[in-house]
Amino acid sequence: MKHARLFVAGCLALRFASAGSPAQQSSAARQSGNSAASAIINQYCMGCHNDSVKSGGLTLSRLNVDNPGANPEVWEKVVRKLRGRMMPPLDRPRPDEKTYDVVISNLEKELDAAAAANPNPGRSETFRRLSRTEYQNAIRDLLALDVDVASLLPKDDAVFGFDNAGVGGLSPTLLERYLSAAQKISRLAVGTPVRAPASNVLVLPPDLTQENHLEGLPLGTRGGTVMRYTFPVDGEYDIQVRLMRNRNENVEGLTEPHEMEVLVDGARASLFTVAPHRYAIGGVYYADEDVDRHLKLRVPVKAGPHAITAAFIPKTGALIETERQPYNAHFNMDRHPRVQPAVYSISVTGPFNATGAGYTPSRNQIFVCRPARVSDEDRCASTIISRLARRAYRRPVTGDDIRMPLAFYKEARKGADFDTGIEMAVRAILTSTEFLIRVERDPASVAANRPYRISNLELASRLSFFLWSSIPDDDLIDLAARGRLSNPALLEQQIRRMLADPRAESLVTSFADQWLYLRNLAATVPDARLFPDFDDNLRQAMRRETQLLFESVMKEDSSVVDLLGANYTFLNERLARHYGIPNVYGSHFRRVPVGDSIRGGLLGQGSILTVTSYGNRTSPVLRGKWVLENILGTPPPPPLPNVPPLRDNPTTGKILNMRERMSEHRANPACSGCHRLMDPIGLSLENFDAVGRWRNRAEGDSPIDAAGALPGGATFEGAAGLKRTLLEKPDLFVTTLTEKLMAYGLGRGIDYNDAPAIRAITREARNKNYRFSTLITEIVKSTPFMMRSGATASPTRSASAIARSPQTGRSQ
Repeated sequence: MKHARLFVAGCLALRFASAGSPAQQSSAARQSGNSAASAIINQYCMGCHNDSVKSGGLTLSRLNVDNPGANPEVWEKVVRKLRGRMMPPLDRPRPDEKTYDVVISNLEKELDAAAAANPNPGRSETFRRLSRTEYQNAIRDLLALDVDVASLLPKDDAVFGFDNAGVGGLSPTLLERYLSAAQKISRLAVGTPVRAPASNVLVLPPDLTQENHLEGLPLGTRGGTVMRYTFPVDGEYDIQVRLMRNRNENVEGLTEPHEMEVLVDGARASLFTVAPHRYAIGGVYYADEDVDRHLKLRVPVKAGPHAITAAFIPKTGALIETERQPYNAHFNMDRHPRVQPAVYSISVTGPFNATGAGYTPSRNQIFVCRPARVSDEDRCASTIISRLARRAYRRPVTGDDIRMPLAFYKEARKGADFDTGIEMAVRAILTSTEFLIRVERDPASVAANRPYRISNLELASRLSFFLWSSIPDDDLIDLAARGRLSNPALLEQQIRRMLADPRAESLVTSFADQWLYLRNLAATVPDARLFPDFDDNLRQAMRRETQLLFESVMKEDSSVVDLLGANYTFLNERLARHYGIPNVYGSHFRRVPVGDSIRGGLLGQGSILTVTSYGNRTSPVLRGKWVLENILGTPPPPPLPNVPPLRDNPTTGKILNMRERMSEHRANPACSGCHRLMDPIGLSLENFDAVGRWRNRAEGDSPIDAAGALPGGATFEGAAGLKRTLLEKPDLFVTTLTEKLMAYGLGRGIDYNDAPAIRAITREARNKNYRFSTLITEIVKSTPFMMRSGATASPTRSASAIARSPQTGRSQ
């Protein structure tokens, strides 16, 4: 074959180029390799990508294959297509695997050499507002205060898949929200006396089944919930429990007396009896509205964080007796009738008879000194403000930095006490643009568009927001302030320390949740008629399984490829029954070996399979697109406008299975271009229904044909075949994961300039068995993370200007 002869000729040329000097050998090898790559590209690519045809809007006719570094944007696209074997099309002549590899290798070497000679680290926004997650974590670490800011701040738009990339300026409306949030947070942190009792309510999901023990609640209880609440001051508080009701406002499942236990920090505060005031209509018992009015108590509670638990004492006589396997779901009167009462909400109202601010973690964090005399107050206030400002502003502070919050302190101190003045100073810090906005300023000496190393303090912020989604701690700031953080050995030491810190859990709850679409589970409501066994317990268990898999890879520092090929998973009884895995009992999660079962790894997890389905059916399109985007890193083109939807099955006549319906859909030329990439992957997962259960037959009771293929032409059978095929080329997945982590860490999209750095990270990870810590460390040490490009000729806005500008976040 012609392409085989070209490949052999290229290899021989590389071999016999060793006759000259080392420099001549290198030059000759490069020229020979480029010649072979050029000939292969001319043979297989130019027929479609020339000035006449311009297939896909791309022409290679005027580009120099021997110097791809002159046009990196185009050639990086070519490399990506070739690496995924997406080009040439399957119906055109294609090179063999060795020929693919030699072309890719030569192009990558040239592109990497050009990038090393002229690095372009890219440029994140000069001003980036803290995302809602970052703000919440920063408050936690700055003030030792856990606050759910979802009710205080609006949700951030996701750009490039992550909500920390879409944050821009501060619109007047958003700035008002931050001012209001700062007022509430500062009062709670300092323990400022409240003017009037206030109520806070925790409402449970309506489809939460509460017939058995729930994880996190005391053993020997069933149902209920835990409300974690920060009490503002020492005093008395009313705790009120309400029960689940049906649409007629009757308490569900209450046919006999039940006992409910209310605990504060694990100690029993009260034991209630819930008895039906029942009356029967047509043999059905109803409970009146007064049945839970007595579930209220007033208790003295010290200021600070506490846990309030409300749960039922189980009654063995309430177990369901049936000859068939009963539904796990029991949460409404129609399809899933509750057989026992359930908790609807817990509310806390107070304080009453307040006795003082008390001693809380927040006050201990803030009041590092206490003035013995009035004359000492200003000095102590300056110490408190300086310490808080240093952490909040993420750098050493000067007298100018604390002048404004100190002025707020002095103004509030007039006619009030010392704590009131400090509360106002804290509020001033929380509303400062130095806290709310992350700023990376170009040095005055840097020319436009020229790369430069970011400062140690900017590196500290990048690192902490990457690994913790929060502000740097004192150790990180101290190293950065001394200019030592950029030392490679010390930097690696800090990365290891930060990954071992509990705050690194944000890589699970923020990064992984967004990368894998786990946040979409909360809004997923499968059709109750088709999937009557689906409830919030299952929804939460699915999400927790995936989080624990990612967490295990991170904490054990194992290969990130285990995310695809793990021979274990994490289950509780609810999820194990859903999967049909025996001998798993109880509500707690545990590591369960699954051998080579498809349930090991992301592709067989209910969370992924559910969020890539519709409420009433599977979606090969969504599943195929998810694999292309999140595993292979080759997302399909965006859909064309006015593409017709998938036709529903007729109510009468022949019922088409999913493969037949998708084949019919692809017959439309407007649909075939994208669907030929996505459908074969998604159809290989058809053995999983829309909520991730295994099945052998589908619509119309037809057997499932799970044959699949990747865009490069590799064929396989079913989900297990897809998993094996992906594991044969782990670099594809590791490269995609690296891109996602880098986009998350930098808060911007990844483009062609980042490709050389990502290849270097993947190569180093391969040499160390793709360990998680290696991936993180190499990302942090990479050019895009350690450096930044200077601004263009356009003027740079000031922090005060961006505070007045409209919000720039874009919705994906």
